[in-house]
Amino acid sequence: MSITTTGEFGLIARVTARGQTGVNCLLGPGDDAAVVRAADGRVVASTDVLVEGRHFRRDWSTARDVGHRAAAANLADIAAMGAVPTALLVGFCAPRDLDVSWAEELAGGIGDEAAKVGAGVVGGDMSASSVLTVAVTALGDLQGRDPVLRSGARAGDVVALCGRIGYAAAGLTVLSRGFRTPKLLVEAYRRPQVPYQAGPAAAAAGATSMIDVSDGLVQDLGHVAAASGVRVDLRRDAFEVPRQMADAARALGVDPYTWVLAGGEDHALAATFGESVELPEGWRPIGRVLDGSGVTVDGDAYEGRGGWDHFR
Repeated sequence: MSITTTGEFGLIARVTARGQTGVNCLLGPGDDAAVVRAADGRVVASTDVLVEGRHFRRDWSTARDVGHRAAAANLADIAAMGAVPTALLVGFCAPRDLDVSWAEELAGGIGDEAAKVGAGVVGGDMSASSVLTVAVTALGDLQGRDPVLRSGARAGDVVALCGRIGYAAAGLTVLSRGFRTPKLLVEAYRRPQVPYQAGPAAAAAGATSMIDVSDGLVQDLGHVAAASGVRVDLRRDAFEVPRQMADAARALGVDPYTWVLAGGEDHALAATFGESVELPEGWRPIGRVLDGSGVTVDGDAYEGRGGWDHFR
């Protein structure tokens, strides 16, 4: 059954039936706008867009996979501010001949990922389009804490990471070369494993800056370095390359540290902490904040692209 058969409102009914609105939703889909609880008095908000052919391919990922990725990209941004996600709004643009089941599975993936943090889809919009596009806006609650900005890193701080790094980039390379294994890497590209709880935990521990690693570790920490007016120096030996990644890199003729240092979409969290702070559970040191500017690796400038740029 195509979207043309159900029509816009039939599709809305089918999609909204696939998910829950979450514990913070006071009024969900059905009116002109949703009402979401904001007990802190402040709302953290972030938006990401996934475009077919640019961010995902239907022959590489299922609709449910795309839903997980779309939600994760936004929920990770909320966590990187030290906040707890509360709700999602979804914009969906699709060709008229798209099968309704694809949209339903997409909604299921978004809802399942949001449920991991107690959030849900509370509204959105739909339109016909020649290009399949998913736009998600996430809202979050700081729970009385100050937001953790990119501009707070200071010389002497420890740079730390929580979550996997390089896995999704390796999976993308594997898929782009026409392979479907190793499964560990391909599945990491299809559905990132985001350490959502690590963001609020880092904020509570006194993180001085934090960022979601979505475009590449070197590039994203470059944003922290620029905003804070410091240099971030990473230690190459702080990153363990798992066996499957090392094997895939050898087979494909790729330096695995290219995936680790410049690959995105794992949505690990990177943060800086005062040197006397005990790192929260799951966080590991990967470098130091120094005087200067930019990002270096073992004291030297990183050669090559540091990450993904949507317009290059």
